Amino acid sequence: VQLQASGGGLVQAGGSLRLSCAASGRTFSSHIMGWFRQAPGKEREFVAAIRWGTGSTYYADSVKGRFAISRDNAKNTVYLQMNSLKPEDTAVYYCARESRYSENPSSYNYWGQGTQVTVSS
Repeated sequence: VQLQASGGGLVQAGGSLRLSCAASGRTFSSHIMGWFRQAPGKEREFVAAIRWGTGSTYYADSVKGRFAISRDNAKNTVYLQMNSLKPEDTAVYYCARESRYSENPSSYNYWGQGTQVTVSS
């Protein structure tokens, strides 16, 4: 399994970005795709997750109402639409895949390479 994250960049506060995570290899309906982020000097934290089969979504409280996770099964791609971005959203964003839902990054075995998101004030 390989995960390729893209879409990061520099944006002003209040702006939007859409991250993509393309997955190669076989996926199953029970698989969970998650987005995590890590700011300098901080631990990696859960942002959002989606289940491939049902499309069920999960969000960290800090991003609810601003971020939306979605997937395109035909393209094996998961998206993270980020709106109303704040400077505190600045981090490297990673996508990850696992067979069970968890908000603990240690539970995920497959990771993308990360994409930098910088929000200026």
